[in-house]
Amino acid sequence: MTENITKATNITSIEATHEDSSVLSHADLPMTPAQIEADERWMQHAIMLAGKAEAIDEVPVGAVVVLDDEVIGEGWNQSINLHDATAHAEIMALRDAGKTVENYRLIDATLYVTLEPCSMCAGAMVHSRVKRLVYGAVDLKTGAAGSVFNLVAHPQLNHQIEVRSGVFAAETGALLSQFFKRRRKEKKALKLLQKG
Repeated sequence: MTENITKATNITSIEATHEDSSVLSHADLPMTPAQIEADERWMQHAIMLAGKAEAIDEVPVGAVVVLDDEVIGEGWNQSINLHDATAHAEIMALRDAGKTVENYRLIDATLYVTLEPCSMCAGAMVHSRVKRLVYGAVDLKTGAAGSVFNLVAHPQLNHQIEVRSGVFAAETGALLSQFFKRRRKEKKALKLLQKG
């Protein structure tokens, strides 16, 4: 399993996480066996939620917000179906969590997501004061938790989020790769059908 524990580090590509990258640790972020087990358990939950996105032909990304080892919010990508550019898995999970705790501030909560958040989602996490972010696959095009840039740990912002990356990176990266491979195949078949 490939993982990184960081506040701000370099992160490898989705393809590289299928094989291996080094485990990076930050001295301020000790990981107990219980925390590692909890992170893996909740990431499995996020992977299940990604399946809900794929079932409605959305990019398979799932997110869950956890507080005191209890789910307070869940979400999966719904941008296409809801005609809403903000309906990313993380935003949907943050909205659900806010309703659950009746507060937009999610102090001491952890957000688990199958793909590194974009700048919109990272910004929303900072504003909601999420304590920790745990994600699977990196996003080398729009990732805002260390790969392209790092909004979640930017020193000029009023809140920084602890980050653990690479949890089930191979599995979460494969979900995305398989989805886009299927999409390309479907588009190619449609073009052939239209020509014939």
